[in-house]
Amino acid sequence: MEILSVEFFMALGTLILLDLLLGGDNAVVIAMAANKLPPHLRRKAILIGTGGAVLIRLVMTLAAVWLLSVPYLQAIGGLVLLPIAVKLLLPEKGGEQVAASENLMGAVKTIIIADAAMGVDNVLAIAGASHGSFLLVVLGFLISIPIIVGGSTLIGRLMDRCPIILYAGAGLLGWTAGSMIVHDKIIGAALSSSVGGWVVSVLQLALAAGVVLVGLAARRWEKAQSVERA
Repeated sequence: MEILSVEFFMALGTLILLDLLLGGDNAVVIAMAANKLPPHLRRKAILIGTGGAVLIRLVMTLAAVWLLSVPYLQAIGGLVLLPIAVKLLLPEKGGEQVAASENLMGAVKTIIIADAAMGVDNVLAIAGASHGSFLLVVLGFLISIPIIVGGSTLIGRLMDRCPIILYAGAGLLGWTAGSMIVHDKIIGAALSSSVGGWVVSVLQLALAAGVVLVGLAARRWEKAQSVERA
């Protein structure tokens, strides 16, 4: 992929969108972890903790990009990404509770550990959508992380008012999962040789549509269950 080409910017836009869709909870975790600190330490904990979390997430993603070059792992990663895409459309449940710390280092530690634990889906999605480009991964992080930390509330409200953003994001994850499967060194080559290159687009479209349809069905079922419990 050539740098500054149309394909490059489209891939970068995809990475940024995935980062924003899957990283919305991170700012909440950061705020909760630093909640009990005095104001003059709170900002420092947020800056240090976020910096450490971003560094660890970046290392995890770059490692995942390298691992996905191993035969079969990219196809497996694509299959794992499908339920993550469906989960994006499910109604929000009670958020994970993150214990606030009363000292600076405790808050920083909590932010880094919680972010790493919550970031597995982000890592897999970004690695799969990067097309093996470490530059795309780094640029996507540099652009999206400040937006997530500084504007998570605005992003959340925008998604509430325009649900189509979530559906588009889920479909994009389904498309990315299909791309990972058909570009696997072994599985992709077998598919192309047996049924032809057209299978790439067909599989990606089918998975994108399937994720949205399954997500919609699961969302309706969850809401019906909630009404029955009430």
